[in-house]
Amino acid sequence: MKRPDGSLISFMSNLVKKNGGINCAQGIPGFNPPEELINELIFAAKQPIHQYPAGNGNPKLRELIASGLCGNCGLAAENVLVTNGATEAISLIYLYLRQKNSGSFTVLSFDPVYESYANLPKIYGDRFVCEYPDESGSFDFNSIESRIKSEKVNLVLLCSPGNPLGKIWKKEEITALYEICRKCGAKLVFDAVYSDLYFGEKPYLPFDLVGDTLFVVSAFSKMLSITGWRIGYVIAGKEHIESMAKIHDYTGLCTPSVLQIAIAEYLEKNDFGKNYLSALRGKIKESFETMYPVLEKSGFAMPSIDGGYFIWAKIPQKFDDGFKFAMDLYEKEKVGTVPGIHFSDKGNNFIRISIAKPASEIAEAASRIADFVKL
Repeated sequence: MKRPDGSLISFMSNLVKKNGGINCAQGIPGFNPPEELINELIFAAKQPIHQYPAGNGNPKLRELIASGLCGNCGLAAENVLVTNGATEAISLIYLYLRQKNSGSFTVLSFDPVYESYANLPKIYGDRFVCEYPDESGSFDFNSIESRIKSEKVNLVLLCSPGNPLGKIWKKEEITALYEICRKCGAKLVFDAVYSDLYFGEKPYLPFDLVGDTLFVVSAFSKMLSITGWRIGYVIAGKEHIESMAKIHDYTGLCTPSVLQIAIAEYLEKNDFGKNYLSALRGKIKESFETMYPVLEKSGFAMPSIDGGYFIWAKIPQKFDDGFKFAMDLYEKEKVGTVPGIHFSDKGNNFIRISIAKPASEIAEAASRIADFVKL
């Protein structure tokens, strides 16, 4: 079958939505949001707050993000812009920085790459370059610096834990990358969408480095299992936020007032979702530990995975085409996955598997994948 145009994530997920099966393609959580959040939504929906909110975001929500989610880093509401999900946040930063830079615009990220990172440059006719890890999964920072200089990179995009590979970057790695970008005049976007979903030690988040060089992007989508609400945000230097807010007025305009208020009330009254997040991490780790050994026994090879929603897996040696593997797997076993070629030009023999579902459903998906490999 010819590869379809557009996002293979959407393509594979839509197959499941249309024809049935287990959707391990798209990062859709199979868990309910916190009950307390839903109660806040019901209450908020009965209030007279159904018109346009402030374009830069609900003031209380912005303050809670700055003072609570960012810790004691000296950030304020003026450092926060609420957006329509993290995807719009990244797109908004991209458009803003592109306008500030005359001439060519070059983006760098790290293999394997989340789809928006590589496709935004394509949409605008800009250049995208990829840095590849060594056999241990590490990156050479001397090589990164040389690449940023030689390729005249304007923007570096980093996700930790990553998507599709759940690698968590260490504090010293993030700090080193930040210093390279600062020295070379490039901007760094740190994508923290999966930062609450880790399997071991809590990862470092560089809120203390936010300023002229560093932007942090995140959302409540994965944190609270509300991907359909589309409430994200950018944390950046005040001048950056003011300029991006002006662009946001003409693109996203604002995010839903009722949803913002419900989230703000929930965060304030429930210790920023501490108990929910602890339980959610346990559920996703259980699903990971359910799927991983089955894949390993079935002949898949997997790099180290520290958190997030996904397993990045190299298909067994008797298969040589990840796209055909994913299509045949769905046709025969009705399990949707995403071909690795969507995330990496070296990913032809990889697939991405979402594990963001209850362990019982993941166990069934794992069993079907094992049966398919045996055929």
